[in-house]
Amino acid sequence: MKKLLLTLALLHTMAYAGGCILTQSKEINIDWKAYKTLGKIGVGGKFTSLDYAPVALEGKNFRELLVGSKVTIDMSKIDTGNQARDKTLVAFFFNKMRDNKINATIEDIKADKYIKGQPRTGTLSVAITMNEKSLSIPMKYHFEKEHFKAEGTIDLADFDALTALASINKSCYDLHSGKTWRDVTIGFHTMIKAELCKIEIKK
Repeated sequence: MKKLLLTLALLHTMAYAGGCILTQSKEINIDWKAYKTLGKIGVGGKFTSLDYAPVALEGKNFRELLVGSKVTIDMSKIDTGNQARDKTLVAFFFNKMRDNKINATIEDIKADKYIKGQPRTGTLSVAITMNEKSLSIPMKYHFEKEHFKAEGTIDLADFDALTALASINKSCYDLHSGKTWRDVTIGFHTMIKAELCKIEIKK
């Protein structure tokens, strides 16, 4: 038995030799920024109720760790730092959708060429289902000092959400100076620890 345990330990060491062990947090934060007025002033917020299902908590690279991970978001639970605005957005925008959930799955990841001493960057492909429409959205990622952050842009028209957009624009017409933009910046961030790294982290 002792010999078997030593053999298994050796195989595990060989599997990670010269590479990395990446460990991701079970927690993920998802935020967004919408835009109003002709000056395109951003209004940021985050979703406060979500269910994150990571494909793995440990892996040798970002692909093993992230591709296949899923999240389900409750659109009715948000925080913009203003409770009155939260209620307005839920009542006149999110509640106008055909479904109150957003589902997202990381489908693919491609790393940019690594430059020594610089943050690691690349592109994620994320399948997003919202308002009963599913699209694959590209998101740029940035990894530095255990912080993994990704950001992309969606067009509400692509998700058949112009009715909801018209609703919030009408409700906030004066505050938005009659202009609420179709594009919304979306993003997420989480913590990923890198240990035993002796070579660059692959995608």
